[in-house]
Amino acid sequence: MKILIFGNGYIGNRCAEQWGDEAIVSDRIVVTKHDALDEIKKHQPDVVLNAAGIKGRPNVDWCENNQLITIQGNTIMPLLLAQACNEAGVYMLHMGSGCIFYGDSLHADKAWKEGDFGNPGAVYSRTKWSADLCLSTLDDVGIARIRMPIDWKPSEGNLINKLAGYKKVIDVENSVTIIDDMIDVFYQLLKKQAPGIFHVTNPGLMKHKDLISLYIKYVDADHSCEWITEEDLVSDGIAKKARSNNALSNTRLAQYGIKMRPVNEALLDTIKKYAEAKRTERN
Repeated sequence: MKILIFGNGYIGNRCAEQWGDEAIVSDRIVVTKHDALDEIKKHQPDVVLNAAGIKGRPNVDWCENNQLITIQGNTIMPLLLAQACNEAGVYMLHMGSGCIFYGDSLHADKAWKEGDFGNPGAVYSRTKWSADLCLSTLDDVGIARIRMPIDWKPSEGNLINKLAGYKKVIDVENSVTIIDDMIDVFYQLLKKQAPGIFHVTNPGLMKHKDLISLYIKYVDADHSCEWITEEDLVSDGIAKKARSNNALSNTRLAQYGIKMRPVNEALLDTIKKYAEAKRTERN
């Protein structure tokens, strides 16, 4: 399988590293449909992964003051890419975000299902949801929503790095995505050319305190932070808008015979590998 990846960033390159010769990472910035078509014609892929998007630096608060750039990268660009893929007869897997959901769902288990309508508040979340609304109507497109990526490889996009770098941390519970599992799921979805929306999150929930406890145990015994509430995050000026915290149900993956490890098992494995990577980094 030949996979063309749009998005020369953290997720795109992590996938390419794992997939080896099967993957090509494009450095083309897609502004028009023809930008995407030129790349597709050049590389002749079997499938396309869109891992491109605008998150903002140092965080998604940047998007609040840069709405049009965020709309271009997270809404318009994926639609142009989908149009190009459709014309070329190539399946596209779009990397979406579970951050389109805020709080509990109305289901008994309070988890959001793939077909539920989002309730986004922040600009970033609204632009990701807007793309999902349109792309989910297409038969040759899959949407793989991830949440709070956790990786054994140290990186600024890694939730371990993020939480360990904050002096103040909110104690919340969320669905999360372990990168090793995500890469495998993405590959299977691409191979099966599965249409529709998929929640690519490990079964179970994780509290920030769970991750920090493992970080202290395996990575840095001297680490400390101050625990604050969600309300403190905005009132103290740490964030411009409240963050998305939620539980996601990933039932549609099972329909395609795809499984992910329980979050507790995958998190422990990942933090141990992360600790080893940090030791290697220091040496």
